Amino acid sequence: MEFDYNAYVIIPLLIFFARILDVSMGTIRIILVAKGMKKVAPIIGFFEVLIWILAISKIIENLDNWMCYIAYAAGFATGNLIGMLLEEKLALGHELIRVITKRDAHDLVENLKDDGFGVTFIKAEGTKGEVGIVYVIVTRKKITNAISIIQAHNPNAIYTIENIRFVNKEIFFGPTRTKHKRGLVRK
Repeated sequence: MEFDYNAYVIIPLLIFFARILDVSMGTIRIILVAKGMKKVAPIIGFFEVLIWILAISKIIENLDNWMCYIAYAAGFATGNLIGMLLEEKLALGHELIRVITKRDAHDLVENLKDDGFGVTFIKAEGTKGEVGIVYVIVTRKKITNAISIIQAHNPNAIYTIENIRFVNKEIFFGPTRTKHKRGLVRK
């Protein structure tokens, strides 16, 4: 009896890759829905379900082939991982960074402004005295840059990062440093 490559290799691989694709698309679609991106999510959903129907139809055609079941499950798991990695690379949306500092925050605020971040600073009262609260709305792609500035100026500051579903105005500033003949100069 000859080994059936089509049934035990080709079809399971097609199912595996179809599941990777549709689950990755589903992960991105869910994130887009959560971010309020109503126009793109339904289009992705259409292709996601179309691919899923093709994959499940191959399962139904091959109910006696256990390799198809393994491929389906492995594609689902791999698709979740790839979807999360894709979403991380796309870094869609905005985040709010809230910094609470006991030290004077003016240098921190100025350096965040110099790097083009919109910043709001408030003096407040904490349980152990006066604190400064700094609010920064950043695109997800710039979180690492903002956090490195915060840690460089106040490594003991407490900060939280929260997802923002919607920002009504894109008010972000360019860096306030300009090139001068002799190097960088602050405006």
